[in-house]
Amino acid sequence: MSDATNQTESSTTEHPVGAAVGAVEAAGTALSGDTPAPGGHEPLARGPLSKPYRWLSIGMFSIIFLAAFEAMAVTTIMPLVAADLDGEALFAVSFAVPLAAGIIGMVIAGNWTDRSGPLPSLIVSAVLFVVGLVIAGTAVNMEVFILGRFVHGLSGAAVIVPLYVIVGRVYPEHLRARVFAGFAAAWVIPSIVGPALAGAVAEATSWHWVFLGVIVLMLPAAAMMLPPIVRVRDQVQGDPSVPWSPSRVGWSVLTAAAALAVSLAKELPDPWQWVVAVVAIAVAAVAARPLLPKGTLSAARGMPATVMLKLIVAGAFFGSEIYLPYLFIERYDFSPSLAGAVLTGAGLSWAAASWLQGRLTERVSNTQAVVIGAAALVVALAVVLVVATFTLAPAIAFAAWTLAGAAMGFMYPRFSVAVLALSPVSAQGFNSAALTISESLGAAIALAITALVSSAAGAGMFTADFTVTVTIAVVGLLLASRVRPAAAASVT
Repeated sequence: MSDATNQTESSTTEHPVGAAVGAVEAAGTALSGDTPAPGGHEPLARGPLSKPYRWLSIGMFSIIFLAAFEAMAVTTIMPLVAADLDGEALFAVSFAVPLAAGIIGMVIAGNWTDRSGPLPSLIVSAVLFVVGLVIAGTAVNMEVFILGRFVHGLSGAAVIVPLYVIVGRVYPEHLRARVFAGFAAAWVIPSIVGPALAGAVAEATSWHWVFLGVIVLMLPAAAMMLPPIVRVRDQVQGDPSVPWSPSRVGWSVLTAAAALAVSLAKELPDPWQWVVAVVAIAVAAVAARPLLPKGTLSAARGMPATVMLKLIVAGAFFGSEIYLPYLFIERYDFSPSLAGAVLTGAGLSWAAASWLQGRLTERVSNTQAVVIGAAALVVALAVVLVVATFTLAPAIAFAAWTLAGAAMGFMYPRFSVAVLALSPVSAQGFNSAALTISESLGAAIALAITALVSSAAGAGMFTADFTVTVTIAVVGLLLASRVRPAAAASVT
């Protein structure tokens, strides 16, 4: 891509840093070490931890860390919960319900954020997250536990939307990729330490405290980020002319129901599992259309293609991730902890690549980052497929999956940066919600398809599963260049 193309793509943002933030930055320049930007008016902050962003960044990273920890910890303790509450029959439902509820939460938060700014939806989402943790942590039967999972699934997803909008409103463009890299690290670290820590807490006390203990940590996280947001509240105001959209909420409920049906289809006997899955995917495609930018399903160039591509790569990656440890245990007789180490390697490479792309924003455009990431993901998954097909050395699959994590880390933050750059202020909430909805749908659909394929393939399940995910990844690579907006694509 030429320099002109890079400049055109990077100049599409419509959200310059406001005067309020500029004034606070100026006051903190001497202490933070930030250097003046060209023109001499606004200081050029070195990173998300520079003043005046420090406590806001730490608070946001902490909230995402806690939400991620809760999501990862449940995987470890769910067998204990199901046994204690006599809820083995609802085991799969306890995982599927919060994922479906998150779609509804994201739509409500997006509409609310566009109308009233990110602060009200953020506060309510955080409070509901705590309420959900209380319900789940004090549950005496599986039905109440699932209700708690619904509430904190609804709010845990909803809290992400105002955080994305805050990044678009408060942080200058040159820092946004680094903020989203921080979000990635805040999500990856719990994936490494969360399961083991949750197991230790459950063994030392009770599984109840895996939920209740998170509440204690939410309070200081909120205390860190609310004061800096209040200081720039004029900059994060919403647009009261944006109407409430009950119909959009209704579509989100239908989409969530379809996603839930897709997730649970594998529990049905053949051939009904295929019938339910196909019908549910079709319903999800129709119901999700009003929740996504116009042209998303046809991958129209620019923001629609960006949203669609996140759906595709999420499906390719997460559809593969669930089967890789299983491959090592089944085919190579690995212990569960050793098989899980491959996920740790991908988590570390994801965080490292996120850090790297955040420092290459001036040299690598959003489109270039996505194309590089999509290509690397195809290579990585293709190698995993070859290992599964020919039973090659497991170290090859470990190296390939580490590359897959790096591929995701390099392109994932740029999806958010690109969408915020192309969103008018009045639609930042809607488009941020659409981006997270696309990820949820992509993962849910891919997991359902691979589960059905593995059931039909029998002994060849791993080859069949990875063939599906490689195919999905190839589609993503073919569409990756469409992330570039039409105006930028026309520049040579």
